[in-house]
Amino acid sequence: MRRWLDLQRGLTTQFFVVVILPLTVALIVVALGSQYLHQQAMRTMVAERDALAIRAAALAIGEQLAERSRAVEGVAGHLAEASAADDGLAVYDFVAGGFDGGLALFRDNGDLLSTIGAQEPWRARPVAEFLTAIGRATSAHFSPAFEDGDGRLRVLLAAPTGDGRFVVGALAPTTLAQRVLIGAGDDHAAGVTWALLDGDGRLLFEVGSLHTSAPGPDHPGVAEALRGETGTRFMAGSDGQEHVVAFSAVAPAGWALISEEPWDEVEGPLLRSTLLAPLILVPAVLLALLVLGFGLRQIVLPLRALERQAGELGQGDFAAIEQPVGGIVEIQRLQTELGRMAGKVKSAQESLRGYLGAMTAGQEEERRRLARELHDDTVQALIALDQRTQMAQRAAVDAAPAARERLSELRALTSSLIDDLRRVIRALRPIYLEDLGLLPAIEMLARDIGATFLVNGTVRRLSSAQEIGLYRIVQEALHNAARHAASRSIAVTVSFAPDGVGVEVIDDGCGFSVPERAHVQMAAGHFGLMGMQERAELVGARLDIVSAPGQGTRVAVRLAL
Repeated sequence: MRRWLDLQRGLTTQFFVVVILPLTVALIVVALGSQYLHQQAMRTMVAERDALAIRAAALAIGEQLAERSRAVEGVAGHLAEASAADDGLAVYDFVAGGFDGGLALFRDNGDLLSTIGAQEPWRARPVAEFLTAIGRATSAHFSPAFEDGDGRLRVLLAAPTGDGRFVVGALAPTTLAQRVLIGAGDDHAAGVTWALLDGDGRLLFEVGSLHTSAPGPDHPGVAEALRGETGTRFMAGSDGQEHVVAFSAVAPAGWALISEEPWDEVEGPLLRSTLLAPLILVPAVLLALLVLGFGLRQIVLPLRALERQAGELGQGDFAAIEQPVGGIVEIQRLQTELGRMAGKVKSAQESLRGYLGAMTAGQEEERRRLARELHDDTVQALIALDQRTQMAQRAAVDAAPAARERLSELRALTSSLIDDLRRVIRALRPIYLEDLGLLPAIEMLARDIGATFLVNGTVRRLSSAQEIGLYRIVQEALHNAARHAASRSIAVTVSFAPDGVGVEVIDDGCGFSVPERAHVQMAAGHFGLMGMQERAELVGARLDIVSAPGQGTRVAVRLAL
């Protein structure tokens, strides 16, 4: 039952991490993405609606201005056809109704000839400057806005008669704008601001107030509208919200009409509340993050630590697996089992190393016994045979030439056999190693294959086991360099230091790819590297083999004392 519960907990965690958590994140991304797309769509829709509304309002105001412009031009044309002395405007009373500031006739030098429909004096108005500015115009022109005597903004509309006179009408922009903008503001949106500005950027009329200051030439959209453009822009409002600004030119006066409103207020409260629905997923995300953090802390990190320890264990560091990695129960149990397995492997290696040490010692003892027997018995018998052959040669001076030749061949064969046997004895157990020490024995090995030999440091004797271990390693390295590497030069260096001794065998042969573990080549039937490694471990030395195809081989053994 306990194992079943542990398994269920593991499966539940995996299911949550693999399925639930990604699905939750996907839902949140979709919800937030939908909300963002909805807001962008609403933003674009409000901008397009405001652009249409501003264009319609600008056309409506422009139509009123065009109507009054045509009226003034009609009066001017009729006066041009009448007598030049006819300066009366009484017959145009029906036209004066469209100009709340009245209608007047002026000469181009600013002299007032006649007025109609105006109670305030025309001379209080800057007519002369306006007429001078438009010069010899051939069509109706609008003047910049100015404040009249009663403090209201006025605009002059002048049309030439062609005989040095001008028909000038005065109108208030507020009168024109109120009919269009106030009604449009009621139908458009409660929070919208409308502003009408003349060609100099002076505010003529405004409905609502969303600005930190009165709109002017620097307000977004005004410069574009004065250039005759129509469109929308976005700006940060003083209330901290993003405002959409729509602008359009008002022809023929060259005015600018702009509107401004916070676009997100167009959304209803219910619609805005639905956009908060994805927030209910926030607790699920937080829970998922907590579970993910738990999995990272209790599963992933301990598994990585255990993986690192297993790698060190594979390299022979048995103490690495003993460091606790923590984590969930399954990981702790796995580490415990790995620790037990490492203990068994360590015990098996120690037993094997002891067995190999005993076998190596027995092998060396057997080699020593065999070498002594061959040296004391067989070699001595062959020497005696050689001596007797020599005595037979001396006694057979008068014998037949064939007999003397056979004796010479027998003696030569005996000498060759003695040399070969001595070489075998040196390979089994070098006499130099026992009598003179490690250096003469290694030097003899190097001399036999033509390798250079070099000694560094103060020479010192080692224990018998250490000397025979280093000797066998060098012997195997020289054998490989001479037999398999096709080397042109081989160098043997022995270096003594106060804390140890090192031996290097370097050749310039064909080289090879060094396996990470020696047992790889042992499985292929090559036991040389494995034997060198075991020899080094038995005497407590460290063996390093560096080689690559075509780059030679370096065998270095370091024995700490």
